[in-house]
Amino acid sequence: MQIVETSNEGLKRAYTVTIPAKDIAARIEGEVAKIAPQVRMPGFRPGKVPANLVKKMHGPALHQEALNTAVREAMDTLLAKHQLRPAMQPQVALGEGYDEGKDAELAVSVEVLPTIAVPSFDGLTLEKLVVEVAEAEVDEQVSRLASGAKSFTDAKKGRKAETGDQLIIDFVGKLDGVEFDGGKAEDAALEIGSGRFIPGFEEQLVGVKVGDEKTITVTFPEDYPAENLKGKVATFDVTVKAVKVPGETKIDDEFAKNLGLESLDQLKGLLRGQIEQELAGLTRTQMKRALLDQLAAGHDFDVPPSMVEAEFSQIWAQLQQEAQNEPDPAAAMAEIEAEKEDYRTIAVRRVRLGLLLSEIGQANGVEVSGQEMQMLVAQAAQQYRPEDRQRFAEFISQDPLAAAQLRAPLFEDKVVDFLFDKAEVTERTVTREELQAAIEAEETAAPAEKPAKKAPAKKAVKKEEAAAEEKPAKAAKAKAEKPAKAEAAPKAEKAEKKPAAKKAAAKK
Repeated sequence: MQIVETSNEGLKRAYTVTIPAKDIAARIEGEVAKIAPQVRMPGFRPGKVPANLVKKMHGPALHQEALNTAVREAMDTLLAKHQLRPAMQPQVALGEGYDEGKDAELAVSVEVLPTIAVPSFDGLTLEKLVVEVAEAEVDEQVSRLASGAKSFTDAKKGRKAETGDQLIIDFVGKLDGVEFDGGKAEDAALEIGSGRFIPGFEEQLVGVKVGDEKTITVTFPEDYPAENLKGKVATFDVTVKAVKVPGETKIDDEFAKNLGLESLDQLKGLLRGQIEQELAGLTRTQMKRALLDQLAAGHDFDVPPSMVEAEFSQIWAQLQQEAQNEPDPAAAMAEIEAEKEDYRTIAVRRVRLGLLLSEIGQANGVEVSGQEMQMLVAQAAQQYRPEDRQRFAEFISQDPLAAAQLRAPLFEDKVVDFLFDKAEVTERTVTREELQAAIEAEETAAPAEKPAKKAPAKKAVKKEEAAAEEKPAKAAKAKAEKPAKAEAAPKAEKAEKKPAAKKAAAKK
């Protein structure tokens, strides 16, 4: 086999590889000899079919298999001989005019991983911003729980309903005087002012009393799920069966016991632990971003264009998808289009950090143990049906790339922890607001690779949840690790969901 380098520019290499026809022919003869004993043909005893007939029967398939095997082995030889670490799968093209009996000439192009000097950790300093849990924050969480667990008691006879009261009602919805499916309910609970019914429904029931019958008129929203009701004007015949007033929820041991706990102190302890965990996550996010900023600032090696393009395509696809969910998709697309090159810069940074973290981890013996890998597989398998989980585990065990991608988030966390241990860390106590401001400031900072570039707009960076500041890109397959998605700061507590009555179409 002959290997000739035809191009060597930056991280791109090109070669011409010639596989002699005699080598391919020898492989075909070997395959013929291997399968001949199993071939059956009328007129011949089992295993006695002449080799030339076996070759005639299965020649094309044998030739294709021999050629494929020769190409694979040629690639292995090329990579080993030239000590190449491909960034992506090499591109191989068989020369035009090839036919059986001729030498196979291959045109091979490959991008290689850069040579990265493992950095020294001398001078690595990090500031750890720590927030202490305030008792007032714990009390606020308890109050939120109590507010969500409010109870209602019957109002005094003859009392008119006010905002905040609960009504027990029967209603029948009609379009042009005709009842429509799903518009009828009995003993439906409605809290006036909760916004759980369509606009205008609750407000028209302020002032009603037990026994009142009232017809109200409402207009269904244009985005209402039921096609036959979108934008339609409907009437509802409402019968008021009860008016209830909110009772005060007393925050004491009994309240905690109703939640399945032993005491109020235990409830506060659990909530304090949750807040501490959330704050620890914010602190880690801040430290990790600061760490990656230092690594990015201190390393400026070339990165494989194909990896950058793959990373950018992933970022861009996510942005486009999110833009379609904005109130004005066209405006959202225009915004990200204006910052397209900034996102390409982010892709460069992510690839560089991914390669650097992978190099640091491998050079310092960071690895994911077999037991940890089993736990990862078990956790990932939970997203599948019970009968499919074993097949998923088998797939992971047989596909090195899939295993690497599953292993990678934990691998990256371990590399980051390794670097935390090597750094000189100083602690500073701050408020929650100061910690969040520090994270946001890092989140909107410009990538360091191209100083001439403007910083990406804060809003745009946030749309791409895994911004470069905290999400390195996957390293090459040869690295066998794929760094994880960004450690995102815990999201602010979502607004309480608004449950809808099971039967009433009048509800949102």
